Amino acid sequence: MILYTPLSQSDIFPPSDESFKNRECISYEGKMMIAEKNVDGSYQLVQLLSTDPQDFLKYSPGSILH
Repeated sequence: MILYTPLSQSDIFPPSDESFKNRECISYEGKMMIAEKNVDGSYQLVQLLSTDPQDFLKYSPGSILH
């Protein structure tokens, strides 16, 4: 099946709810972000919720927050 759409694959076929159980909305250094909790207690940044361009230069998805 071929879909011609501007939407991403995850928008059309959302992942299971199980993949979101470790994700939390946290505040880190005063910035709101969605992060996934690791087994060692640290967080891995998934999405930054900010409108400041400098925040996107400082925090990149996948970085580990201690």
